[in-house]
Amino acid sequence: MKAWVLRTPRDLRIEERPQPEAGPGEIVLRVLACGICRTDLHEFLGEIPLPILPIVPGHQIVGIVAETGAGVTRFKPGDRAGVPWLYGTCGTCEFCRSGRENLCDAARFTGLHADGGFAEYHKIHEDFAHLLPTDRDPALLAPLLCGGAIGYRAYRLAGLEEGHKTVGLWGFGSSAHQLLQIAKAKGDTVFVFTRGGLHRDLALDLGADWAGSSGDTPPSLIDAGIVFAPVGALMIEGLRSLKKGGRMVSAGIHMDDLPSFPYRLLWEERTLTSVANLTRRDVADLLAATAGMDLKVETERFSFEDLPKALARLEKVEVRGSAVLCLPPTR
Repeated sequence: MKAWVLRTPRDLRIEERPQPEAGPGEIVLRVLACGICRTDLHEFLGEIPLPILPIVPGHQIVGIVAETGAGVTRFKPGDRAGVPWLYGTCGTCEFCRSGRENLCDAARFTGLHADGGFAEYHKIHEDFAHLLPTDRDPALLAPLLCGGAIGYRAYRLAGLEEGHKTVGLWGFGSSAHQLLQIAKAKGDTVFVFTRGGLHRDLALDLGADWAGSSGDTPPSLIDAGIVFAPVGALMIEGLRSLKKGGRMVSAGIHMDDLPSFPYRLLWEERTLTSVANLTRRDVADLLAATAGMDLKVETERFSFEDLPKALARLEKVEVRGSAVLCLPPTR
């Protein structure tokens, strides 16, 4: 099979690799689409530790089950399945037992510890795959598996699940443009802070109540803010717009160091926190929450051979919405 292999940071090339075979409890997917996440860009640039090299990146995978291993009960050949960032956990530690498997010390992540979805085929244990509807475009499903799920986890961690709050979103890429629509469906007021006019226009098109640049003063204070851009200073900027008792959440795996700031910005029970990875429940809950929504997943689609071009556009913040690598139906 063909696969994009990251050998060292910035050294990404197409190679021929053996097609994976399903072991006990495993399924093999023929990949239809794989979202291109900012985490993939961080890996490519070497901005996060790379525990295994060479590695096939990609962790927002939508495919057709091509093979099932012994003992598989949740899937059959021909099913549509999705694979997110979480590839496996120990299942026995305090975090796994308490529903916080995203914090498991032995957690493995797709495209980081195990080969991911920038390939024609992908293998995973059935317990960490998700059954997906067959009546939706694979390219529109792929961004939900990380961008959407991380945004949804950040939204809940910010204490916003009940809706009817004022929310600030810093950065407006794959995660934020999905979360904006979820928040509006819950009755929230949403302010978007992003440096690009292209992204401000998209935010307003999707229902944002206000859109401006970082550093601009929003129309009112916010109940909570979520930072998707990897810029630590934005967390402190958000504190300046935060109500008493509000919460700022960092939703990224990589961020610049936070600059020093006066304690008065944090006082009155304001909170800074982060989201780390996601759980299987996050993905399942997001898929359920958006099943009846007219969620407009804005995508820019790239052919398999154009992955380097997609990463370059992502680095320049030129992608409107979500970047998705699309594979042909058959080889």
